[in-house]
Amino acid sequence: MTVPKFALIANTDDAIAKRKAEVIIIGTVKADEGGPTLATGADVVDEAFDGTLLDALTSLGATGKAEELVKVPAFGKLGATAVYAVGLGTAKDGEITAQQVRLASGAAARALTDVSRAVTTLSAIDVQAAVEGTALGAYTFTEYKSEQNGTPVGEVDVVAPASDAKSDKKATEKTVTAATAIAEAVIIARDLVNTPPSHLFPASFAERATALGKEHGLDVEVLDEKELEREGFGGILGVGSGSSRPPRLVRLHHKGDKKARKVALVGKGITFDTGGISLKPAASMDKMTSDMAGAAAMLATVVLAAKLHYPVDVTAYLPLAENMPSATAYRPGDVLRMYGGKTVEVLNTDAEGRLVLADAIVRACEDEPDYLIETSTLTGAQVVALGNRTAGVMGSDEFRDRVAELAQRTGEGGWAMPLPEELRGDLDSNLADIANVTGHRWGGMLVAGVFLREFVAANLPWAHIDIAGPSYNSDSPWGYTGKGGTGVPVRTLAAVLADIAENG
Repeated sequence: MTVPKFALIANTDDAIAKRKAEVIIIGTVKADEGGPTLATGADVVDEAFDGTLLDALTSLGATGKAEELVKVPAFGKLGATAVYAVGLGTAKDGEITAQQVRLASGAAARALTDVSRAVTTLSAIDVQAAVEGTALGAYTFTEYKSEQNGTPVGEVDVVAPASDAKSDKKATEKTVTAATAIAEAVIIARDLVNTPPSHLFPASFAERATALGKEHGLDVEVLDEKELEREGFGGILGVGSGSSRPPRLVRLHHKGDKKARKVALVGKGITFDTGGISLKPAASMDKMTSDMAGAAAMLATVVLAAKLHYPVDVTAYLPLAENMPSATAYRPGDVLRMYGGKTVEVLNTDAEGRLVLADAIVRACEDEPDYLIETSTLTGAQVVALGNRTAGVMGSDEFRDRVAELAQRTGEGGWAMPLPEELRGDLDSNLADIANVTGHRWGGMLVAGVFLREFVAANLPWAHIDIAGPSYNSDSPWGYTGKGGTGVPVRTLAAVLADIAENG
């Protein structure tokens, strides 16, 4: 795990101007008319340039548009050797948002290759956003490369917001610590998603989860294929039946305070998805290495809960399987008896995620949580409906809306979606209690949510987050998001746990 080392420095002229570093990062803001303006925190750097910094940046083409990066030599005027001016975009209602700071910080961090130390003044606007954006923007995954093309920034000095109060300084230090831990959790998820299926399969994923759990003081339980069969986990076993690498179910528990709210986290862990007998097209099948992003996010989140000592009782359930076609694979037309006894007619083996999740959801409900959150790369329909950056959030109305709002606050994005009652009839089966897909393609994201609802305990507040698009970036890097696994929705989950800890 490569996360820069962050150090908080005072917001004073001497502390900023004389700080020895290779780069000092400032922000520029796009104006509605005319040229850009300097963002909060850049005034000390401008003073060192005798008030000419903005003219220099404008002459080099700076406009302040989001993620624009303009470099200026410091000419010995600062302790740093160069100034990187990164665009924040247009201020909304006169304010720069946390997400704008996060995106700008990420864009700057991606440009800090082979820089050993940098100073960021973007933290003078929003400390948490600057730290998260910098840490995530600096992320690279090079485990399987024989040669590395540059190294990420090693140390970043974080300029504190202007204040002389000791209490404010302590609070800011706590914010830096928490933001670093959250970024590290996102990176745990990214690393898992980016690990190829040749090296990450159900058993090896379970081993990594066990090691992380023990490192952070979690109670860990792993069920292998024999135990899954003995206890009746028909969904997980059915999906994993075509692979030579048998499935697992991992349960990790962070114990909160005696009266703490209990939260169950369930994440889809299909370590590779061919579609099974209902085989996917060959094009882009390599991206199905990311079909365990939900389980990766839940593992990272329960580890974060332990690391930050969240006063919430958190249990993660990771159903892990590889969906392969073979002589032993489950077939369209099969009926599976799920954990808890409900039966499912399989009409399409490529709708496998909901089958492993159903088993894990029923198991999670046995522990009588106060809330249940599930996340999964579940449907291509999510991408059709909401694109590659906005997750669909379904579930019980009040909790669904709460989760979606927090997802938007974190900058990860989430949109509340309905679970129309009329779709349930489309899942009726002549053979079993329910079918795993409908006979049509309409509302596929919502249909999957309706299916999962069948396995959630009555009256339990729950949310289903479909991250089929947002969990993996196949396009060019942007903001704090590089190519590959994104770690979505770890920051949303962290915000939800913090909100539950504070408000119940």
